[in-house]
Amino acid sequence: MNVNVVEDYEKMSDMAAEIVIAELREKPDCVLGLTAGSSPMGLYQRLRKAYEKGIVDFSRVRIFTLSEYIGLGEDMEQSFSYYTRQNFCDGLNLSEENIHMPDGMADDIASECARYSKEIEAAGGIDMMILGIGPNAHIGFNEPGPVFVPETHVVELSEATRAANARFFDEPDDVPYWAVSMGMRDIMFARNILLLASGPGKTEALVMAVAGDITPKAPASLLQLHRGAIVIADRIAAKRLPGVS
Repeated sequence: MNVNVVEDYEKMSDMAAEIVIAELREKPDCVLGLTAGSSPMGLYQRLRKAYEKGIVDFSRVRIFTLSEYIGLGEDMEQSFSYYTRQNFCDGLNLSEENIHMPDGMADDIASECARYSKEIEAAGGIDMMILGIGPNAHIGFNEPGPVFVPETHVVELSEATRAANARFFDEPDDVPYWAVSMGMRDIMFARNILLLASGPGKTEALVMAVAGDITPKAPASLLQLHRGAIVIADRIAAKRLPGVS
């Protein structure tokens, strides 16, 4: 892992944007894997500004979102499809046929998972995977468990994950219990991985991901085996990492 500790969230977003912009300029038809949440928001804002200034072009870029709640349609504000369109896609010259998202409203979720994995494979895999990290070291919705699940799959969300996401819903009980998530093989086969971590709520998870044992009990720890994994963390999130003062 290439671990970078920066001063704050803004610096984290700046550095992440520089890396992604360099990827877009080197490979205009690159495939981006996108996560939702607060961690990548600053990055996405900077990428949209870079497009507005003519620095990057998204006309040939393909995107795949990491996950989706089961039971939420893309018109619902809490869905990751809605988040991605509002905070990333809208205002960019992305082709609609190049926007790929799992359907949380599919009648046959198992078939939907298989379809999504095949779409990723058909695209040649992910060139740049953008990840956040959950407080229990989950990535996407790959929750701690006995094994790493390789392909896109149905996940029962942990109470820690549901609690962390409750702020996006009117009531804690409104948070879905199930989701579809890209699997660990899809993530690990990405050519480059960019993991963002900010704030005190990510401190323990970051230690597990960067300095702990490689175990499915901390899914992000598998990234230690990836040659192109870059971690960008602010000082608060990274305060317990070895060598950080």
